Amino acid sequence: MGMHANTNNREAIEKVRELIKDIKIAMLTTVSEEGLVSRPMKTQDVDFDGSLWFLTKKDTEKFHELLQNKQVNVAYADKSFVSIRGVAELVDSTDKIKEFWNKAYEEILETTYDDPNLVLIKVDAEAAEYWDSGNKFKMVKFLFNRLMGKNTEGTELNQTVEMN
Repeated sequence: MGMHANTNNREAIEKVRELIKDIKIAMLTTVSEEGLVSRPMKTQDVDFDGSLWFLTKKDTEKFHELLQNKQVNVAYADKSFVSIRGVAELVDSTDKIKEFWNKAYEEILETTYDDPNLVLIKVDAEAAEYWDSGNKFKMVKFLFNRLMGKNTEGTELNQTVEMN
């Protein structure tokens, strides 16, 4: 571990942040009973720090799929091609929703930020891959190793991301 891991991880987060920051729509893949399902999701205007945020409703299939299986993949394709594998957490917080809310959502979701049916999906990245387009696409892979609270050093363990 030590400094080196942190530096690598910080670089990885900055690289991913830079690659996805202008991509408005991501494809979120969840696991359903029939297999994998992908759908477009509006990305949040928030800097990637190791987590991705999406807004959805509780009466959707993806909500129920995430209750059953938290493994997800998020893919970005535009100027850059980035695939992020991670674990989803459902965050039920009106305050947090209010932070992310903008008028576009009233159109898309046909509701207001204080609707109890709204819920946030927080995806903690475990690995990110991106394709660098030179003459050939070359793939670069990052691993994010999260500390799961077995270690008591540092108070913000759930905020900590470590590079393998």
